[in-house]
Amino acid sequence: QIQFADQKQEFNKRPTKIGRRSLSRSISQSSTDSYSSAASYTDSSDDETSPRDKQQKNSKGSSDFCVKNIKQAEFGRREIEIAEQEMPALMALRKRAQGEKPLAGAKIVGCTHITAQTAVLMETLGALGAQCRWAACNIYSTLNEVAAALAESGFPVFAWKGESEDDFWWCIDRCVNVEGWQPNMILDDGGDLTHWIYKKYPNMFKKIKGIVEESVTGVHRLYQLSKAGKLCVPAMNVNDSVTKQKFDNLYCCRESILDGTTDMMFGGKQVVVCGYGEVGKGCCAALKAMGSIVYVTEIDPICALQACMDGFRLVKLNEVIRQVDIVITCTGNKNVVTREHLDRMKNSCIVCNMGHSNTEIDVASLRTPELTWERVRSQVDHVIWPDGKRIVLLAEGRLLNLSCSTVPTFVLSITATTQALALIELYNAPEGRYKQDVYLLPKKMDEYVASLHLPTFDAHLTELTDEQAKYLGLNKNGPFKPNYYR
Repeated sequence: QIQFADQKQEFNKRPTKIGRRSLSRSISQSSTDSYSSAASYTDSSDDETSPRDKQQKNSKGSSDFCVKNIKQAEFGRREIEIAEQEMPALMALRKRAQGEKPLAGAKIVGCTHITAQTAVLMETLGALGAQCRWAACNIYSTLNEVAAALAESGFPVFAWKGESEDDFWWCIDRCVNVEGWQPNMILDDGGDLTHWIYKKYPNMFKKIKGIVEESVTGVHRLYQLSKAGKLCVPAMNVNDSVTKQKFDNLYCCRESILDGTTDMMFGGKQVVVCGYGEVGKGCCAALKAMGSIVYVTEIDPICALQACMDGFRLVKLNEVIRQVDIVITCTGNKNVVTREHLDRMKNSCIVCNMGHSNTEIDVASLRTPELTWERVRSQVDHVIWPDGKRIVLLAEGRLLNLSCSTVPTFVLSITATTQALALIELYNAPEGRYKQDVYLLPKKMDEYVASLHLPTFDAHLTELTDEQAKYLGLNKNGPFKPNYYR
């Protein structure tokens, strides 16, 4: 059963400032989380006024946006320009689109992390001919200055760092519920936007031409809809494309896991990583390289055997919970770390999540009168037990790397290019190519995305001879992998 926000809430009802503040610390069962940066210019702002209470206009006089502070646009523009240098494939798509506009007429509503990398993707989609409206998929992941830069450029963006749950759904609704604007494509990360439209605007949902989803959580929700016979539009599962699984999930997490976990020394520390999928593999590789003693928990015998072959000790969480210094969840599941586990942890244990959903750690169970919460800094909390024991909880159990640090731009270039090509494919597909189901990106496109990034390394591909291609039964230009390859 898909859990969903209370549909009875009235968007025009305004909570008081105190009410909104308390909401911002509430725990949602939705997947409102993932990437974010602690390096936002507004983290130290004394301005407590909600963006929803501000009247802001960009330099062109438009007010069709809601960001923290439109005056920060110049800072955001600089960050976007830096990101462009590390996103060669998207810049190549822009160059090739100068003559043709494969997304002309596309009206894309998006719900992803609003970072400099996403801004490059959005501006690329605009260059390809699309109109876009955007909200954030994570209440902590928005870079306020980047959102301001996008709003200044004319993109209707509704997002700011530190939204409440009410703000989160309000922003999504502002993207969707616009008089005279019918979206025909969805780009989602986590499934919240898709299900908001599906539940609240069913007639609008039926007119959608295609959905592109990039997270484990969102893909799972799409398959649930499909299995129930309720998915009435074709959807592209980008999460399980090779260029997402083997690059974003693995290499991105390998490089970003260390940045967000406070200033603890990793050498010699005992760490348990829950889940040995691509995210877990990346985290374990980084921790092992830093000299940590790494344990792994798994439910899947194949992933479990991979962990063993990679030199990690496979355990049950209960077996090591009293001795480990760091607990990292990477499963996409719920209640992986329960209140019982939290009660048994040692003093100063760091607890954090690298999966998309904020459901892996049972943070709600910690909001009880006997426990004291102490804010250390943005997205870092002490939770203190009556006997004085404390744990360090990062990002309130939401996605660590984008809530507490940043992620490598080059890896996100690969994912963003995959998303762009998936949108182009679905939007331009002839009638009947895609039915009302969930599809994987064709391998030819996966390989094309990879090839666009090779020039950065001055890498030179070997070409098959005619004789070799015939021997292998392949086309000289690919695809080189079968559709089932992951």
